[in-house]
Amino acid sequence: MAHVTGTTNDRDLRAAGRRGRGPLLARWFLLGCIATMLAASFGASAQRVEGDRAVAQGSYAAEVVVNSQGAGERRAAFSRALAQVLGKLSGDRSSASRPGVGAELRQAEKYVESYDYRQDEGRSASGAPSFKTTLVVRFDQSAVDGLAMALALPVWPQPRPKPVLWLAIDDGSGPRLVDVASADAARSTLDRAIQRGYRLGLPNGSAAERAVVGAIWRGDTAAVARASQRYSPPMQLIGKLFRDGGAWKADWIFVDNGKVLSRWSESGANPRQLMATGADGSADALMKRYAKRADTGPAGTYRVAFTGLRSAEDYVRLSGYLQGLVVVRTIRPASATAQRMEFDLELLSGLRGFDMMVGRDGVLAGVDAGRDSSILPVGSPGTGETPGGTRSVPVYTLQ
Repeated sequence: MAHVTGTTNDRDLRAAGRRGRGPLLARWFLLGCIATMLAASFGASAQRVEGDRAVAQGSYAAEVVVNSQGAGERRAAFSRALAQVLGKLSGDRSSASRPGVGAELRQAEKYVESYDYRQDEGRSASGAPSFKTTLVVRFDQSAVDGLAMALALPVWPQPRPKPVLWLAIDDGSGPRLVDVASADAARSTLDRAIQRGYRLGLPNGSAAERAVVGAIWRGDTAAVARASQRYSPPMQLIGKLFRDGGAWKADWIFVDNGKVLSRWSESGANPRQLMATGADGSADALMKRYAKRADTGPAGTYRVAFTGLRSAEDYVRLSGYLQGLVVVRTIRPASATAQRMEFDLELLSGLRGFDMMVGRDGVLAGVDAGRDSSILPVGSPGTGETPGGTRSVPVYTLQ
């Protein structure tokens, strides 16, 4: 295994150092210059030391396998990595398909805080050496949080629970409990949970716990919960995996504090893929119960005024900027006076989401305060009107 930072392979640097025949001081100076150029080549790249292994840690980092270290390949990988992060942040495996998200994925580079390359050596099915390059991307937490809030994506709060996985497997020789000592048997379940933004624990495997296999097999959630009392939190993912004719079948139950949140079954030829569905089903149940959307106000069409327009160029700049905001779906001119334009903006979220988007760019500045709670979409019955009967319109100034 080797790692690469930015766009230069560390092995190339070491080879260059061995080939050098100049004084030792000159070689150190050369390496220092190369490191400086690497740092300046892309502000989001990270400097690493020999022996470090680049890995994605936490909810705001992701790993993506790439074919090369080219800029085009990297930009595409940034998009896939951001989709992973939004999925972990929300717990929603379909978060990338929510309205407005696709447009931001196409410009994911602006959310990147740092990145590294890692090269792993393995063996193919024939035994020949194989090499895989992985891009490890870390995203700016505040920027990603702002994106999720602006688009009203559900966010699964931290810290997250670590349910206990009570899994029994029968490959034809009788059901056996998967415990800490045999964790590799459930590796696909444990790894999928991490991909979904949480972790699963395993029982220690005492004699009393191994005896719980019978309760797992008959779906006795109360008995499994009693056996799990020594672990925290009081959540259990209960599963049994067994041969079903020429295929495999997995039955799952997810329990939260004694309440069954979800039951589901899966069948297929690959037992490892079936085990991963347990982590998916648990994440779906937890996300449905605990993920919350930011209060950005209701989606809809809002009348918004803009001032500071002193020329045709200002109008073009404002129109282009609004069209580029992912939170804005459509723009319709409503009225115009000297240095002021009013538009009807169809927003994916309320005005607070719009505020979050424009606040990060410095193109517009809000003039009035308190509009988040006082103004609702155009056409909402009895809303958005001042006591005198005039519709309240939020005002922004072009900077």
